[in-house]
Amino acid sequence: MAIQARTEFASALNQVCSERGLEPEVVIESIKQAILAAYRKDYGEPEGIDIDLDPNSGEVKLTKNKKNMTPPGFGRIAAQTAKQVILQRIREAEKTAILSEYSSKISTIVSGVVQRMSGPVITVNLGKAEGVMPPQEQARNEKYYVNQRAKFFVVGIKEGTRGEEIIVSRSANGLLEGLFRQEVPEIASGAVEVKAIAREAGSRSKIAVASNQMGVDPVGSCVGQKGVRVQAVINELGDEKIDVIAYQADPVEFIKSALSPAKDISVAINEEEKTAEVTAPDDQLSLAIGKEGQNVRLAARLTGYRIDIRGKSGTPREVEAKEKAAQDEAKRALGVTEEGTSEAKPQDQSAQKKNDDTAKQSTAKSDDVDPEKITPPAQDAEFPVADTEEKNEEEEAEMIASVIEEKKETTEEVDLKEDKDNENTPEEKNTGDDSSSK
Repeated sequence: MAIQARTEFASALNQVCSERGLEPEVVIESIKQAILAAYRKDYGEPEGIDIDLDPNSGEVKLTKNKKNMTPPGFGRIAAQTAKQVILQRIREAEKTAILSEYSSKISTIVSGVVQRMSGPVITVNLGKAEGVMPPQEQARNEKYYVNQRAKFFVVGIKEGTRGEEIIVSRSANGLLEGLFRQEVPEIASGAVEVKAIAREAGSRSKIAVASNQMGVDPVGSCVGQKGVRVQAVINELGDEKIDVIAYQADPVEFIKSALSPAKDISVAINEEEKTAEVTAPDDQLSLAIGKEGQNVRLAARLTGYRIDIRGKSGTPREVEAKEKAAQDEAKRALGVTEEGTSEAKPQDQSAQKKNDDTAKQSTAKSDDVDPEKITPPAQDAEFPVADTEEKNEEEEAEMIASVIEEKKETTEEVDLKEDKDNENTPEEKNTGDDSSSK
């Protein structure tokens, strides 16, 4: 309750209380403790001394057994001596009030700004108070910097090196649930309930939701139209992948849903030992396991069962070995093998060397070489023809060309012989006539 400001002391008291968020009684009690400290410093231990402080005028009176024990000029001396004590008491009272305020905000989300980074520990400015984010409460893939604004989950208030500290987190499961509660009205109203969360902060999370109201799709409510709701959560968490799964009362169906995006899997569970044996098709085994086993690890945390997964052809290692053998067989069938590649390199190098030698010979200067000693350059190395059919076609074409050439030559010889016969025939006739006439 504020004091009516009739005097300068009362107005100052009200101002301190409003700025610090404290009650007047707390400030007055702090002043009394400061006055006792000042009396102890100058006059010894104040045994049996009571302090009367007028909240309106600020007048101080020290009494012992109803007898006034106030030293002359004590008010001025006490004011100088008690200044630091009063400030310290007010700070402690202010911190206590802030801690009591944030104790009601435990397990909720608050906004803050990264204020400073002291090694691995990050200090966050929450407005009225400062929060501390230790390394174990930080997301693995997130990078923090000064003046970065983000949302934090209030883990609790713990005793630290400088007294009680507010612990905030970016890796807690409660941060994911709180963000969905802010983005999805159905979760805030209770129509959709978050059943379980499995999270690897900064990388991937799985959240199982169920509907408490007829006609409400839990997964669709969390995803939103065109994924706008879940995308808002992903953006706040630094592009962390989130799988929203419909909760199933049947543990077999729940495990199948938790292992998505793998399909066509069969599950056999042991309720007593809380274990599950999962058999997946060989082509779905890698999806069910996930990168470095992340998918099956999160599914086990989400469902509470220890999951042992294998393919239809055997264990994951056996399936991997068979897939590798099949790939090697396919490479050998296509001729893409490491041996073939290594054998081809020397041929290419030798051919390149011959081409280089030929180029050097062709570019030699005539002035530097004796013309009589010049030898004709070696023929270029003939590269092996890869396609046998193409080589056969070339040989057939050369054979046909040679046959046609032979026929052409034969035809020319026959034509020349006939021309000679035609030329000789008239002469013979003339010779016969002459002889007959004779």
